[in-house]
Amino acid sequence: MSEDDIFENVPGIEEDLARAEQRLSVRVERRTYDKPVTIVEGFEDESVNLSDLASELKSSLGAGGTVDDGAIEVQGDHAERVRALLEDRGFAVED
Repeated sequence: MSEDDIFENVPGIEEDLARAEQRLSVRVERRTYDKPVTIVEGFEDESVNLSDLASELKSSLGAGGTVDDGAIEVQGDHAERVRALLEDRGFAVED
């Protein structure tokens, strides 16, 4: 262990840093029959398992959804709750 890097052996530190450095955006789109869909975009790399994160969000919100083209889509207008859930998980979310 080197004395320069006190965080060298801290498990998961790279994942936490990667989350904090990404700037995610959350928006709501209206789809077929004027149904709202909450979309989370801005994932920059593969440091986040989008399928797992989408499952956690859908479970917390009690809603359906999917992962499509590097974005998470959740059925319904959940923008505020999604922002709060992502921030709780260490992500930086744009307003």
